[in-house]
Amino acid sequence: MSENILVIKLGALGDFVQAGGPFAAIRDHHRSGFITLLTTLPFAEFAAEAPWFDEIWVDRRPKFWQAGDWFGLRNRLCGGGFSRVYDLQTSDRSSFYYRLFWPGPYPEWSGIARGCSHPHANPRRDFMHTQERQAEQLAMAGISSLAAADYSWADASAAAAFQLSGPYAILAPGGAPHRPEKRWPAVKFAAVASGLADAGIAPLIIGAAPEQPIAAEIISAEPRARDLTGQTSIRQLFGLAKGAGLAVGNDSGPMHAAAVTGCPTIVLYSEASDPALCAQRGARTTILRRDRLDQLSLAEVSAAIGDALPPASRPTP
Repeated sequence: MSENILVIKLGALGDFVQAGGPFAAIRDHHRSGFITLLTTLPFAEFAAEAPWFDEIWVDRRPKFWQAGDWFGLRNRLCGGGFSRVYDLQTSDRSSFYYRLFWPGPYPEWSGIARGCSHPHANPRRDFMHTQERQAEQLAMAGISSLAAADYSWADASAAAAFQLSGPYAILAPGGAPHRPEKRWPAVKFAAVASGLADAGIAPLIIGAAPEQPIAAEIISAEPRARDLTGQTSIRQLFGLAKGAGLAVGNDSGPMHAAAVTGCPTIVLYSEASDPALCAQRGARTTILRRDRLDQLSLAEVSAAIGDALPPASRPTP
């Protein structure tokens, strides 16, 4: 009889991308098992295309007063026949899902839920980088072999979809709307776009639809930039990054996607987030950090761009 496994990863994009290694390790460890992913709607389509899962469940994240939805979620979880659950979200919400199995039987559970069978029992887990933290959590659950995330399956070419020809770079000037302190000024992104365009590299602006006003501000200063905000699927983000000569952006989910493809990636950090805990990982990734991002000069970013690009492609300072 095959194992019935549940993996919980609700979001956000950067966290989801960094879970690629754990996803693959769980799949390899339970080769004959049936693996279900519980995630949120923005990641369901992308996850369904991944080689790691047999079924995708969408978590509607019920509010505390939505009793009917909670009962529905409980019935689904308890009826799933899961022998083991890997909670890779490890939030208060996902840990509470362990309680929904009351009065039992409870599945084996890897996470931080109180009383679970395979707790990540490191009191300093919150001071670890996401990837090391997840690797240690899985090791404590018996999965000791964990490779870097392999998203080669997601590298579908985006050139045809967006009618791209010639070299291009991607710019990610947005980020979480409630964290404006994580954003480098749009006027400086516009200056980067101008330098790239002068060097014959088309600047493409990526991000979620709510970030279109930032793209519009950049394009008003540099009309040669192109706005793709709100137009790309997650898989197309990977495809764009794979074909790009460079990615420059704030600490955000799209920059995690860019980094794992091997694209030269420059990520801009303020004191609002700590790269020791959440930095993008990639063979060609550069982190630039200042307490406040308005203190990060255009010259510093331009120098990093020059180091990342081949000499013939470098913008003129």
